[in-house]
Amino acid sequence: MHVPKWYASIQTEREVEQSTHPSTSIVGLDAGITLFATPSDGTMFEPVNALRKNTVKLAKYQREMSRKVKFSNNWKKAKARITKLHQRIAYIRNDFLHKTSSTISKNHVMVVIKDLKVTNMSKSASGTLEPPGRSVKAKSGLNKPILDRGWGEFRRQLEYKQAWLGGKVVAINPRNTSRTCPACQHVCAENRKTQSQFECVECGYAENADLNAAINILRAGHARLACEVNGAVMPSATGTRRSDSSKNRLSAVGIPVL
Repeated sequence: MHVPKWYASIQTEREVEQSTHPSTSIVGLDAGITLFATPSDGTMFEPVNALRKNTVKLAKYQREMSRKVKFSNNWKKAKARITKLHQRIAYIRNDFLHKTSSTISKNHVMVVIKDLKVTNMSKSASGTLEPPGRSVKAKSGLNKPILDRGWGEFRRQLEYKQAWLGGKVVAINPRNTSRTCPACQHVCAENRKTQSQFECVECGYAENADLNAAINILRAGHARLACEVNGAVMPSATGTRRSDSSKNRLSAVGIPVL
């Protein structure tokens, strides 16, 4: 029989001194499906895939429950098994997110991430039997891995842990971060040869695709810092400009260039 779990949360308020972060490094962080996160320093975090590893067992439990008489004792036992498995999946994912966010926040004073709209990314593709719509099956298959990553919770943990340590999280526009060459600034969809490989068609620069995106994200974070220091304004989808002058150049690709 499923035993409910209860939690007590007590919130207090007190004044504390502003923490000084132990690190001075800044890192760009790219989130992905194949790799959970790729920092611009070259380290890579493999996903835990909590849901995918338990998909077969979960499907088996759901089939067993479907064969029971609804609300019978056996149906309730089968439902409790499914609930327990979902809890286990959530615990595994949350443990991974805490360990990963703690590692990153302790080693970097500023973490630059993409401002991902996870809710929009995981929406079901529009389509019915008549008409079926475009890429509905592919979109459906992508939604589960996106939700299994827990990017929204990961960002929340990074933000409060950085606040505790005296660090900062900066979210930048993700536009063209995976298509831009950090060597020559050429932007092209063909630069992304495969899911894992980036190779610039203009200058031949090659790198792991996720690491390349992380480098571009870091560059955008440096530009954001420069804007804040110099009182500049950063348009959301263009580049950087001084608030008192229109003569400064704009980045036409979405990644600020200083």
